Amino acid sequence: MQVERDEMAALLSLQTIDLDIMQKTKEFEGLPQREQIMKLRSKKEALTGQISKVSKYKKDAKQRLSRVNDEDASLIKRQAGIQAAIEAAHGDFRNVEARSKELAGITRRRETVAQQQEKIRGEISKLEELEAQIQLAQEEVEVEEARLVAEFREQGGSLKNAIARLQSQRQPIADLVNPDILSLYEKTSARCGGVAIGQLDGNRCGVCRSRIEGGRLIELKSQAPLGTCPHCKRLLVIQ
Repeated sequence: MQVERDEMAALLSLQTIDLDIMQKTKEFEGLPQREQIMKLRSKKEALTGQISKVSKYKKDAKQRLSRVNDEDASLIKRQAGIQAAIEAAHGDFRNVEARSKELAGITRRRETVAQQQEKIRGEISKLEELEAQIQLAQEEVEVEEARLVAEFREQGGSLKNAIARLQSQRQPIADLVNPDILSLYEKTSARCGGVAIGQLDGNRCGVCRSRIEGGRLIELKSQAPLGTCPHCKRLLVIQ
């Protein structure tokens, strides 16, 4: 394959740059903060769902407490009215007895209502405690997320800048290579994981280390200064 000396140097420089870009891209994609941030965001979403459920339960409990409180207020009002009626009975025994029984019933009902109030207040207290715990967990997650995001931006930004610099260096070097040779190099690079060019080492490919013998070696050397490995199909520099 006929390649000028400066094209050969450019191809080797391209491979060095492309491998560096590939390495830095791999480092960027493998930054641990990325996965950690995603996990934290999933956790934060789960905590938000928990807060929503607890808030709903607390709202329901407060509505139940409000209804029980209303009933108690109504009972207090009835209790006061009956007590006033008893006091106004002026010795009407039957009236007083009936009113007293009614008053006793209200008193028993108020005792039951008081138990319900205590139970619901206990529920609300536990829900508020749980809500505070979840909110604290949310705050801790947000602090950790902010730290990781800042760390990711710093490290990721540095890698992105390095990749951008390499890409800007690459273009003028690529312009030095014949378009057909460049296309062949880029296709080989994509197929071979970035290592498109090796060097003939005696009778072996300098990359895949396969032995090249007989007519194949003679044919390969006839392609100098740039040939193709018959095994891995990479480009080989032939001295």
